[in-house]
Amino acid sequence: MNKIPKIFRLLSRCIGLVLFCVFIYPLSSKGQEAKEILRYGIADSIHLQGVAVDAHFFYVISNTSVYKYEKAGGKLVVFFDGKKEAVLKHLNSGIVLNGKLYCAHSNFPDSPMASSIEIFDTKTMHHIGSHSFGLFGGSATWIDFHNGFWWVAFANYNGEHSSEGRDNRWTTLVKFTKDWVKSESWIYPKNVLDSFAPYSNSGGAWTTKGELIVSGHDKKEIYVLNIPKYGYTLQYVKTIGIINNGQGMAIDKSVVNNVILYAISREGNAVVVQRL
Repeated sequence: MNKIPKIFRLLSRCIGLVLFCVFIYPLSSKGQEAKEILRYGIADSIHLQGVAVDAHFFYVISNTSVYKYEKAGGKLVVFFDGKKEAVLKHLNSGIVLNGKLYCAHSNFPDSPMASSIEIFDTKTMHHIGSHSFGLFGGSATWIDFHNGFWWVAFANYNGEHSSEGRDNRWTTLVKFTKDWVKSESWIYPKNVLDSFAPYSNSGGAWTTKGELIVSGHDKKEIYVLNIPKYGYTLQYVKTIGIINNGQGMAIDKSVVNNVILYAISREGNAVVVQRL
């Protein structure tokens, strides 16, 4: 008779531990932390929005301009001055592919939200092309190319920056073919959206290990997500603590054995290089 209560108490504790691990621990734990490798100081006159990187250079992205720096020494090489033409509104994260820099661009904080991808020659930093999404149900915040497809996030916001009656639950990750035909799209898990709030998904990239990471607007953490086998919601995997407060970021894909993250830090106006 005395053994039955002990068994039930043991089962109760086991069930409680399982529920904690499945439902609570993954939503709050940062079991992995990024390690800072290097930091580049950027002129205070440049309002940082995002960064892109290739084998020898990194590219600092502001609202209207893009600046090319040497990795070795951090020297400014050349830049595109968008203020002269006054046509760009809000550049964000970018990716370098085959000698071209592709930047997500939107009319944030205007409404209705409109977006495009702006393309630059990485040698000269001349603007060489544009792909317009027009009104696409959100503001384009980051772009990547992975497994033969373009990936673009379209952000929506809570509060004063909401548009068309939508909040950040309408934030969407869209997969396009090489020719910009929409293939698939997903929404974000609730716990990640709650961490983004009142803002949205500011940065994102596929790592060299095939992991999808995304960042918010102000928290010092990134979120690893999976494409789901079923349904329409991205799957949360884990949270990683980082040095900077979210925003635009890029993975240095010239490094194979380690996941090297380039990110902006508005605290001190810098580009921070981190190992995940």
